[in-house]
Amino acid sequence: MSQIELRPGLADVPVAESAVSYIDGKNARLEYRGIAVETLATESCFEETSYLLLKGDLPTQKQLADFDDQLRHHRRIKFRLVDLLKSLPETGHPMYALQAAVAAMGMFYPARDVTNAQSNWESVIRLIAKLPTVVAAFHRIRHGDEPIKPRDDLDHAGNFFWMLFEKEPSPAVRKVIDACLILHAEHTMNASTFSGRVTGSTLANPYTVISAAIGTLTGPLHGGANEEVLDMLGEIQTIGNVRAWCDDAITNKKKIMGFGHRVYKVKDPRATVLQTLAECVFADAGRPASYDLAVEMEKVLAEKLGSKGICPNVDFYSGIVYKALGIPMDLFTPIFAIARVAGWLSHWLEQLQNNRIYRPEQVYVGKTSAVYVPLAKRP
Repeated sequence: MSQIELRPGLADVPVAESAVSYIDGKNARLEYRGIAVETLATESCFEETSYLLLKGDLPTQKQLADFDDQLRHHRRIKFRLVDLLKSLPETGHPMYALQAAVAAMGMFYPARDVTNAQSNWESVIRLIAKLPTVVAAFHRIRHGDEPIKPRDDLDHAGNFFWMLFEKEPSPAVRKVIDACLILHAEHTMNASTFSGRVTGSTLANPYTVISAAIGTLTGPLHGGANEEVLDMLGEIQTIGNVRAWCDDAITNKKKIMGFGHRVYKVKDPRATVLQTLAECVFADAGRPASYDLAVEMEKVLAEKLGSKGICPNVDFYSGIVYKALGIPMDLFTPIFAIARVAGWLSHWLEQLQNNRIYRPEQVYVGKTSAVYVPLAKRP
């Protein structure tokens, strides 16, 4: 029998060196390339943050302008990709449609030679630029509507809102969408990032890498927590029910969605930023009752669980914000993917720099030296 130590889920096992992002879970610190995510969410934009993640440094004005221009001019998708989306079941989850479209995209833009830096960069541009178009197109198609063409005069966040609703967002709404994209763009070696790096380590093309990461994100233990937060708040219904519901959940060891994190032992810094920006949106769209419920719930659980390091994570408030903007719940995780593609691609490029195919070991617990009994002699 093997004497190798088993660490389920690779818990606390380093699998790569990375300079993309850094987390200090005890001090609520998340940095992209050394810069605090709170600073980026309030001072930067998604385009600049993506460039920072991909290249390692903030861009000059010209570099940002060129990068932004490239993204704006690669938003359109092939009509056959639209046909593919039209052929999918309208009742299917948008994440599956996104995964299928991204995998198919690799057939339209062959990029098998991942040693070609120019080809890799073109793939990076296409993937970041086109994912919002795919998500918005499938959303329109499943409701019987034609997709809305992207607009080159709008930024990344504003254009996505336009393609969903055929109206321009207010400055406050555009800012909160942009900030949400920044806050979800990267988060060290999470499951989907690791999945992308494993796939990339085989020298698979970038569309396959991102399709694998999207597939990993479809799992309920990774993506979708913000949808479950809204279901939970709907179950609680009123502020008067919060304390009793929390007491019951703690007593019966019920999972409280949007609370707790594998890394953070204090309030997720992304949740703090999002909560501040949400107030600006609610001034435009109205303050939803679910937000007041969430604030009360955070207060009650801080008394009961805060000392154990169980605090709100980014998913606790993001779903409330998206719903207030009129975004359907099943688009919450696709929006996560639209943002995280910048981080996934940054890790993919980093993986290629000093690549070695992932080939972990296992702890074998089965039989050894078993005897084969011919079929005719078996009882």
